[in-house]
Amino acid sequence: MRDVNSAPQAEPSSWTLAIRHFLQRRLPLRHLLPDRQPVFVGSWVYIFGVVAIAGLVWVTGSGIALAFFGPQWWHQSGIGRFVNSVHLWSVQVFFVSMVLHLWGQYFMASWRDGRAKTWMVGVVIFAFSIVAAFTGFISQQNFDGQWIAVNAKDATNASGVGSFFNVLNFGQMYGLHIALLPMLVVTLVVIHIVLVRMHGVVRPIEKKQTERPSTEERAS
Repeated sequence: MRDVNSAPQAEPSSWTLAIRHFLQRRLPLRHLLPDRQPVFVGSWVYIFGVVAIAGLVWVTGSGIALAFFGPQWWHQSGIGRFVNSVHLWSVQVFFVSMVLHLWGQYFMASWRDGRAKTWMVGVVIFAFSIVAAFTGFISQQNFDGQWIAVNAKDATNASGVGSFFNVLNFGQMYGLHIALLPMLVVTLVVIHIVLVRMHGVVRPIEKKQTERPSTEERAS
């Protein structure tokens, strides 16, 4: 029989237990899935961020269809050209919204109150998205894509990255565009959202209150 007076045994330590305790401390459910948000979250600066995520969802969905059927489909089929157009315009929505969100957060000084990591992850997302868009233009498999690749070749060679980043290699560019770069961007977006949930959105910069002079001070 178990001795009721004996001290309870400590839980065995493991990496899964450590991760669970870390998530419980740093990201409780009331932060991960909040039912209320501050009033200033309704600002257009944050709405642009949500629109950018929606654009990324459309980019990913249309990109999966394009990768599955291949270049001949998106150049010769009517539905393929439509999906290709959806992919292109989703990229435009994603970039415009992301730039507006990024600059809006910059002027709001969103790195305040321990949110520097959240801000820097957003900047890295923007940088990787530029490379993803560049490889996408090269992967079009038309004269436009070939023209961009030939002109970009000199730039990459002059910068010193042309030895391992060959823009004339369609296999390499296409593989980066549909595999590595999308995984990086989506992963960083998820990390960015989790950091926002952990630290919350930054409050607006409060306006300094200036005291108005009294009647006696104005008269003197």
